[in-house]
Amino acid sequence: MKYANTNANTAAATVRSGRNRGWAGLLLLGTLTLSGVAQAQKAAAPAPADDTLTYRGITLYGIVDIGLQYQTHGAPISDFYPAGSAEIVQKNSNHSIFGVTPNNMAQSRVGLQGVEPLIGDWTAVFRLETFFDPQSGQLSDGPRSLAVNNGRSLATQTTNLDSSVAGEPFQQAYLGVSSKIYGTTTFGRQNTVLADLISKYDPNYGSQAFSVIGVSGTTAGGGDTQNRRFDNSVKYVANFMGMVHFAAQYKFNQAYGGANNAYQVDVGGEYAGLSVDAVYSEVHDAVSAATLSAAQVAGLPALGYSVQNSLSGTISDNKSLTLAGLYNIGIWKFFAGAEYIQYSNPKNPLPVGYDDLGYKLAYVNVTAFPHPKQFQVFWAGVRYTVLPQLDLTAAYYGYHQNSYGTGANAGCTSNVAGTCSGRFDAFSFNADYRITKRFDAYAGIMYSMVHDGLANGYLYSTNDMNPTIGIRFKF
Repeated sequence: MKYANTNANTAAATVRSGRNRGWAGLLLLGTLTLSGVAQAQKAAAPAPADDTLTYRGITLYGIVDIGLQYQTHGAPISDFYPAGSAEIVQKNSNHSIFGVTPNNMAQSRVGLQGVEPLIGDWTAVFRLETFFDPQSGQLSDGPRSLAVNNGRSLATQTTNLDSSVAGEPFQQAYLGVSSKIYGTTTFGRQNTVLADLISKYDPNYGSQAFSVIGVSGTTAGGGDTQNRRFDNSVKYVANFMGMVHFAAQYKFNQAYGGANNAYQVDVGGEYAGLSVDAVYSEVHDAVSAATLSAAQVAGLPALGYSVQNSLSGTISDNKSLTLAGLYNIGIWKFFAGAEYIQYSNPKNPLPVGYDDLGYKLAYVNVTAFPHPKQFQVFWAGVRYTVLPQLDLTAAYYGYHQNSYGTGANAGCTSNVAGTCSGRFDAFSFNADYRITKRFDAYAGIMYSMVHDGLANGYLYSTNDMNPTIGIRFKF
């Protein structure tokens, strides 16, 4: 399965009672801690004065998020992958893991943003934003988590998943102009229109520990996590009369002819607590990167590529349509969404040696979809504000794919091949307590499982639980 901020991609295995006590005790400890603080806090603290770090229109901001996590079936925590652990069951999920994980509720980051008045209500705007993993001090880098596992067997791998976050100095770097009447136009590397929608309509607001569509970039990337952000793009966002909004984005292909361009369009509206959006996305030559097998590593010298900087890639043309909404009635918020994604073999394939987010695609697969792969994502959840400082969130996330193989695997519904029809399900619950304006504590759990074609190659387990507690500081 494809991941995130990354890509994500059943009969439940019995977990030893000792492990059950481990994660249950961890979750209970976090929940009791939050409950004790909530009961002790009889009244909300007075709202502090504005203390943003702003000077002459330029603001410094950031998030640091870190916690403790237990996984019933996982792989060793990565120093580079944005979420540290996979969060949901993966092919290399082979034993229990306990340790410090980053970015559980939100991605740790530091950034600068600015607003400069121009003429009338027009302003110039910019943003520079860097992602990092606080447990290791490294810049977040999903492709690097893949590369350090090149040639290794599943049993010996650390957590490794693809991501649009690839160790760049800036995950967002854009400049543009803005008007309250005419909208905002920006140029550079920036989140996609679809990624903005997913964050807005996810009941967990993109949490990597408790949201499948937060930790996996499959949904926000319109099929592949690397497209959660677009380089070389222009983006337009406008709001009309406070009720109707529109957004569009185009990614230029630079020097690749008819290949590697993309566009997205969003139309939505808000009224009386109800908000809905629809986004259409089309990406040519989307890349899903993966580790190299031992045989592929052995072939690198003949290709002239280094093992530290090489990956394999599946190339596809992706189309997606996403519908999502939320209904806010004060202390209750209800969320729901669905996305339909179609993967096809590329019309203008990228070449071997293509530079992909700073890594070489030493091996490419441009015939992975003998028939179009139809992939469906759906989710629903509710957020309940028990106290002004305490939110409880429960959510469900699911995937379903058709059978798109040929020959003996045509129409298959088992796990004999990854092209068989298959299903993925995940359930999560968490509590988030805001101790102060900038500091909060959280505790929660997500349970995930794979079935049939989506369970192909899962040698150790087809399910996982990840009880997690943590703290977050925002400035």
